[in-house]
Amino acid sequence: MASLPDALTRLVPIDEGAAEAAHGLQARLTKPEGSLGGVEALGSQLAAISGHVPPPIPRRAVVTIFAGDHGVLAEGVSPWPAEVTAQMVANVLAGGAAINAIAREVGAAVVTIDIGVATPVPGPVERLVKVNVRRGTADIAREAAMSRAEAHRAIQVGLSIADRLVDQGHDLLITGDMGIGNTTPSAAVIAAITGWPARSVTGRGTGISDEMLDVKVGVVERALERAAEAHGLVPTGLAALDADVILAELGGLEIGGIAGLCIGGALRRVPVVLDGAISLAGALVASALAPVVAGYLVAGHRSIEPGATAALEHIGLEPLLDMQIRLGEGTGACLALPIVRAAARVLHEMATFESAGVSGASEPTSSG
Repeated sequence: MASLPDALTRLVPIDEGAAEAAHGLQARLTKPEGSLGGVEALGSQLAAISGHVPPPIPRRAVVTIFAGDHGVLAEGVSPWPAEVTAQMVANVLAGGAAINAIAREVGAAVVTIDIGVATPVPGPVERLVKVNVRRGTADIAREAAMSRAEAHRAIQVGLSIADRLVDQGHDLLITGDMGIGNTTPSAAVIAAITGWPARSVTGRGTGISDEMLDVKVGVVERALERAAEAHGLVPTGLAALDADVILAELGGLEIGGIAGLCIGGALRRVPVVLDGAISLAGALVASALAPVVAGYLVAGHRSIEPGATAALEHIGLEPLLDMQIRLGEGTGACLALPIVRAAARVLHEMATFESAGVSGASEPTSSG
């Protein structure tokens, strides 16, 4: 099982030669070139990730739900109490959450990870992966969320989870999250890394009022100002910090776990399909630590949370779906799984013009 420093040195870029070969194959398939649009681009990316043309069709996808609590809840950024995180973890374990229904429909497994839940999870917890780094983060408006060592441990948890799941035969990783108040630290991390202002990346999360949204924006601004002052910077200069420092100052344990999962997926050369704002905050941390990770990431959807768009633009990802989803849990990413599978299957199963005996498009001619 790779350590984080070892993983960062062993990462390699996606195989651009395989991407070019897949693009060439797309041009020979029985369809007008480019007519499947983003499906073709995704197929080429899957080839680049695996280094094979055609790429493997993902058959054993798994949703990884990293759960953690947040001290910033004390600032009034959500109407829900912290205990709801543990209760929702129990609901997932019992199979009653939205992600369970969607995962059953698309044929994905679900793994739930306690990386930072503050209160005991009620009910049967035999299937809960217990790797709690600390019982929730500190209030980011007043102090660092965690120590840098704890941030490293959170990333290492995600890296180890990815390694273990791929060893078990899973060939596609889907990011998920759970944690009351987690859109606040996600907005702070996204603002710090992208340079977007707090108000432009802070959304309504669980559906808060205008008044509570103003409070939430103010909390994110205070957190950015506090972190910047701690390092002798202005808030717009936080991107100069190492990404693990930003995670420690402003983030959440589940954000760290997701960052580690992204790095682990890239290390094992399997696609990582991203969910919404919390997952994208983790992806920002991962791609800041190791820019080559971005090539292994697929944006499952565009969350309605505004920070998601900022993160997508910064990483350079085009989302597969845009359905106004903001639930988290991995729901939007899981819904995109059939598209990912179809992109690989097209390259496996479509006939070429030659094999089907179909005449290709004629080359343009000119007369003198």
